[in-house]
Amino acid sequence: MSQFGKASSKRGKPTYAYAIIGVSLVLFLFGIVGWFFLNLRKTADYFKENIQVQCFLNRDATPKKIDSLKTYVTALPYVKSAEYVTKEMAIKKFEADNDTTWRQFIKSNPLPESIDFHVAADHVQSDSLKAISATIEAAFPGMVAEYKFPDEIVSKVGGFAKMMFIVVLVAAIILTILVIFSIDNTIRLAMYSNRFLIKTMQMVGATRWFIAKPINIRAVINGLIASGIAIALVWGVMILVESFRPEFKVLRDNKSLILLFLGIIFLGITITLVSTHRAVIKYLRMKLDDLY
Repeated sequence: MSQFGKASSKRGKPTYAYAIIGVSLVLFLFGIVGWFFLNLRKTADYFKENIQVQCFLNRDATPKKIDSLKTYVTALPYVKSAEYVTKEMAIKKFEADNDTTWRQFIKSNPLPESIDFHVAADHVQSDSLKAISATIEAAFPGMVAEYKFPDEIVSKVGGFAKMMFIVVLVAAIILTILVIFSIDNTIRLAMYSNRFLIKTMQMVGATRWFIAKPINIRAVINGLIASGIAIALVWGVMILVESFRPEFKVLRDNKSLILLFLGIIFLGITITLVSTHRAVIKYLRMKLDDLY
């Protein structure tokens, strides 16, 4: 008789293992898509910030003015790095990409000095770069002979980045909706198997809060466990991919990853808690005959 009571009590206890596994897998999928989105954005930023902008200087520019211009450009908040390229450095860069047969016809160095710099990804747009040019020209009038950047490449990279951002954003929104519904259905199925336990507690006089409180607490714990499993899986996939493709390490943004992992935890806890509470309230409001 005592064995029967133990067996029935075990069957009456809520089983959360399958729910935790199901939620973990859904959150893992969400995390992988989020990681892909971060890599895509970082890749676009990487290409943008490698686009070089050149300020070719007038031949009568003095070393003092050149130094002042370089200091000014470097201090601009949207400039990532700046370099003063002398005539000798310019000719070496040119010869690294081209042959040296020109020396047979031209004895002197025809290349001008320049200030070469790279700007932050958010400012790699034709309008922004032209505005930077106007700012430099206003601060040092008549010192820059020509302001040059690959306008066509800037436009193509910017257009591609915008298109991919929109595509991934739409996919992320759709996936988020699917994640919410998937987790909600998983939790509701888990609670369905315990509907008689919930109703029995109500029938013996337990209040709604008394019944819901421990189940809600358990839901938060389950959400944390599922989120932890999902984060561990995402991190494992990241390390595995980076071990085969080391270039992915360059794209890793730890701050964005922390935000992604916090998002997974928030999503896991919130949806699990809300879905569990809704299911408990639903079964408390139902009549006993409707549970069959």
